Amino acid sequence: MDFNLSEGMRKNSPKKQVPASRQRDAALRRHHKVTVLLNDKELEAIEVYCKKYRQKSKSTFLREAALRSVMTRFLEDYPTLFEKRELDNLVVTAGSTGTDD
Repeated sequence: MDFNLSEGMRKNSPKKQVPASRQRDAALRRHHKVTVLLNDKELEAIEVYCKKYRQKSKSTFLREAALRSVMTRFLEDYPTLFEKRELDNLVVTAGSTGTDD
């Protein structure tokens, strides 16, 4: 009777834990491609900017610029308890505790 012990142990043995740094690296790996069309003037402006400010990668520059815009908008539109115009009308005086005596 041939019995392969290593085969049986492999099925019951726990899988190796993947280090957190590898999981993070895998989560940050870019898999999705986005294509953007530019006209001649837009492309020239980006090329001049990258050359002037020594941007090594146009891809990195465009990705960071787009995400900076997105994150700024998200931070500005963060939900609050009160609307902006209500907060603008709120008047706080020095020494006021906000309670009625």
